Amino acid sequence: MLSSMMNKTSIKTSSNGVWQGDNPLDYAFPLLIVQTILILFVCRSLAFLFKPLHQPKVIAELMGGVLLGPSAFGRNQEYMHRIFPGWSAPILESVASIGLVFFLFLVGLELDLNSIRRSGRRAFIIAVAGISLTFTLGVGVSYIFRKTVDGADKVGYPQYIVFMGVALSITAFPVLARILAELKLLTTGVGETAMAIAAINDVVAWISLALAVALAGNGGDGPSKSPLISIWVMLSGVVFVSFMVVAVKPAMNCVARRWSSQHEAGGEAYVCLTLGGVLVASFITDFIGIHAIFGAFVFGLTVPKGGEFSGRLIARIEDFVSCLLLPLYFASSGLKTDVAKINGAEAWGLLVLVITAASAGKIIGTFAVAMMCKIPARESITLGVLMNTKGLVELIVLNIGKDKKVLNDEAFTILVLMAIFTTFLTTPAVMAIYGPPRRLSTAAGHRRHSISNNSSDELRILACIHSPTNIPSLINFIESTRSTTKSSRLKVYITHLVELTERSSSIIMVRRWRKNGLPFINRLRQVTELSNQVALAFQAYSQLGRVIIRSAKAISSLATMHEDICHVAEEKMVAMIVLPFHKRWRKIDGQDEVEIVGQGWRGVNRRVLEEAPCSVAVLVDRGYSGGGAPAVQNVCILFFSGPDDWEALELGGRMAEHPAVKVAVIRMMTSSSSSSSSYSKGERQSFNNTAITNMNPLAEKENDEVGELEEFISRWEGRMELTAKVAANTIEDEILAIGRSGDYNLIIVGKGLCQVAQLSEHPELGPAGDLLASSDLGIVSSVLVVQKQLFSQAKVPKINLEEDVIV
Repeated sequence: MLSSMMNKTSIKTSSNGVWQGDNPLDYAFPLLIVQTILILFVCRSLAFLFKPLHQPKVIAELMGGVLLGPSAFGRNQEYMHRIFPGWSAPILESVASIGLVFFLFLVGLELDLNSIRRSGRRAFIIAVAGISLTFTLGVGVSYIFRKTVDGADKVGYPQYIVFMGVALSITAFPVLARILAELKLLTTGVGETAMAIAAINDVVAWISLALAVALAGNGGDGPSKSPLISIWVMLSGVVFVSFMVVAVKPAMNCVARRWSSQHEAGGEAYVCLTLGGVLVASFITDFIGIHAIFGAFVFGLTVPKGGEFSGRLIARIEDFVSCLLLPLYFASSGLKTDVAKINGAEAWGLLVLVITAASAGKIIGTFAVAMMCKIPARESITLGVLMNTKGLVELIVLNIGKDKKVLNDEAFTILVLMAIFTTFLTTPAVMAIYGPPRRLSTAAGHRRHSISNNSSDELRILACIHSPTNIPSLINFIESTRSTTKSSRLKVYITHLVELTERSSSIIMVRRWRKNGLPFINRLRQVTELSNQVALAFQAYSQLGRVIIRSAKAISSLATMHEDICHVAEEKMVAMIVLPFHKRWRKIDGQDEVEIVGQGWRGVNRRVLEEAPCSVAVLVDRGYSGGGAPAVQNVCILFFSGPDDWEALELGGRMAEHPAVKVAVIRMMTSSSSSSSSYSKGERQSFNNTAITNMNPLAEKENDEVGELEEFISRWEGRMELTAKVAANTIEDEILAIGRSGDYNLIIVGKGLCQVAQLSEHPELGPAGDLLASSDLGIVSSVLVVQKQLFSQAKVPKINLEEDVIV
């Protein structure tokens, strides 16, 4: 084939096009594009397939490379020569290495070494035990490999020991965090201990990797060189690190300060200067004989961890590096893996030996010392299995070892397969040992909590927020709902919803949340600042004596966030969950601008509405905010019929107890009938104890409930006004007129099934809520859509959410 015979010096960057007779795959840049597209497609497809198995993304990327390489598709020589010819490998690896360099810069940027010492003595002892035993077993495995694998004895024994020991004893922190998140163990005791141990493993791994690279030299390639060269390499590395700490770190502090003061004008120059510094530092470490990634990593450590500068750097490069370039590095490792190199029973025996040594060292070492530290047996064995997770550092070690000729093709393939196998088995092993998360009550007749059936003297509400803009409206809602009488007090659980994604900063976010001070990403200090804002905002209400505030956090992917919310609601026995709408209205130059927070949060709201164990309210905020004690507020309740409307009425009755809130109840009727279809009082009570799987307005019994409604209003001694409004034209026109009038700060409406034409813009809010939440109908009032949960509850996994603030 032409591509296989090409001289590397004759390779051109781009073609003249197929119309001029050129095959784009014979040119470097078009071929790189095709390779990248193919790798991303295969890796993302495998990630989708592995998702139900709770497998981390690194497994899909490694398996994608193995499938595309000589182990599977590459057995077709035509495919390999055309898509992955030998001359293209340096180009692909160079692009992947650029991504690796900047990824390691991000790791250094997110890492606070000072906080490692706060990880705890117990975590440190367990980490050292697991590393030491595994490294010792690695020494024995090295001896067997040198006697068995062809060519392994040509490499110096110290180099081989270091590479093999490091490869077996590493634990991948980001991969471990992802597994814990998938299993809902992040905020449990075993999860926190595992994270602390893995963080220490991370530091030891980087130090060991630096030592391995310094000792490797040229491996088994060419004549042996003096051991003094390794000493000079290590000394040069020490000088480089010292220079970075003494000279570059103060300079970067100055850069960060200058950027913060003028980032609107000329601040981009400092960002470019920093990114250029990453490349310069990488070149220097490569020049002195240490891999380029160390320069980027150390340079990241010098960037100040406070302020907005580090956050801007991460925002600029993280997605591009993590989503596009880094998968190329994992896939290139898979492309180098040829399962055919493991030939014969002896080679497969070596694979079993390596897997056994790596697993036994981590599991036994961690388990034994954890038991000595009085950790229960089940948690101890779980920690051991979790510590056997491999990832990025493992692959870096193996790739450097292969490049330095310390590891040949057979040894490299065995160790890559070991990393895939041990990581793949981690999730099912933990689920088998530690057990799946406990489930909430799912009985068909399980009692649903609501305001109307709340028999205690305490009303419990779970209020969710996911940005600082949710705080003012939430404060106003709680103040309006606060009872000023001695009959009932209000207890509010403020839950900050934090999205956990596959981005590295999201993984590091978990460190920031933990109390033992592990390395963290400081731009997410605003997450903690948000929690502090919540605590301070509600501190004044503690003086009122009738409000208890508890603050919690839910860190999860949006796909499972509803499970966390439902669990807290069930565990705390709240009567209502209050969710922020996925749209926000802001005044810009006197005009209302709609900002969509994200469709992902809309999906969270939908799933909570479907599965909540209590009533749910969605707050559509159009300026429903105010200071500590608001002025007189006008609240309107649109009453049609049905359980949702009666639940909204109960909430309005609660608000009517506040002297600064005026509540008006408007009973909506059509001109053809002065009575609406309804449920009687006894029938409404039966809804509290009966699960209903379907509601049809046509099946509701016709019943005049005017007397009952008037009786309810009379209980509030003139603090609620009842008005019957007969629609002259259509119900829609009357609802729009009320929403556009501006007479009410808040309109409360049941999700219900009122006879309103469905707009279907927001079907999860019901017909009336959908109409009032519309973006382009001129509605000016904020809206609270209430649903009384009547449906059979889906299974909701139980997680452990930690209470942080009690005001």
